Amino acid sequence: MEPLGRYRPIVDDFDAFRAACERPLPSAIRVNTIKATVDRVTAALEAAGIAADPVDWHDRLFVLPEASAGGNWPYFHGWTHGQEEVSAIPATVLDPQPGERVWDACAAPGSKTTQLAALMDDRGEIVATDNNLGRISALRTNTERLGVTNVAVTHEDGRNHSLKPFGDAGYDRALVDVPCSCEGTIRKNPDALEDWSLSHVEGVAGVQKGILTRAVQVTEPGGTVVYSTCTFAPEENEAVVDHVLEVEDCELVDYDLPLTHRDGITEWDGASFDSSVTRAKRIYPHHNDTGGFFCAKLEVTG
Repeated sequence: MEPLGRYRPIVDDFDAFRAACERPLPSAIRVNTIKATVDRVTAALEAAGIAADPVDWHDRLFVLPEASAGGNWPYFHGWTHGQEEVSAIPATVLDPQPGERVWDACAAPGSKTTQLAALMDDRGEIVATDNNLGRISALRTNTERLGVTNVAVTHEDGRNHSLKPFGDAGYDRALVDVPCSCEGTIRKNPDALEDWSLSHVEGVAGVQKGILTRAVQVTEPGGTVVYSTCTFAPEENEAVVDHVLEVEDCELVDYDLPLTHRDGITEWDGASFDSSVTRAKRIYPHHNDTGGFFCAKLEVTG
């Protein structure tokens, strides 16, 4: 099976989509406001001779058309962090507030964790969980370089996350940016689909359902859970959200996203999903010259 060809029925202008997937993705950075302001970083990049184009929908993101995200002194000082444009969507949609308690269910290597910390002004508490010790090492390195102090790291499977080490209180918000088949990263990882198989897609979807289910369970009623992937597969996107809507007390809510996107789909390969999955957003590479992404926002109701 040709991985991307299976999406022809749900992607508008499929030829443009395929052409975009074959183009390299420029580097992008996020300004780390724990250590520096946007103006200070802009001046530093200019002084270093690094061209940086501001991203119109997010005032802390810049695209570097001719340079890498690392290898410069603002990066080493922790003023910036390499983060793909669409990767900044989930934390922005979650919108954590200073002083809140947040769970990052699949945290390493820390791009979104440290973005959450910056949005919270490094106040409150982020419990950052991952089951991969090697990636946790990168998470710790990134939090230290970026000056983040409100993160507690746990090594565990998110499906079995325990509140016990930090008390019994639930979370105000949870971010569930799950491991996935990574189809949407093909522009920066051209070999991303070399080992693709439908059985892997279906297998990882089972893990995703477990992690999202646990996130809803440990978030207080009225709290927010954001679910995201960097893949196009409905098995890992709408089907996962549909499953959790059936088994837990939660509902999908709409949100503003100032990027060109398409609504979530309600039918795929003979399966039908809850009509509310149209409130989720699909981001395709040919619409905004980015990677591919999926993001859904849920409110815990019970």
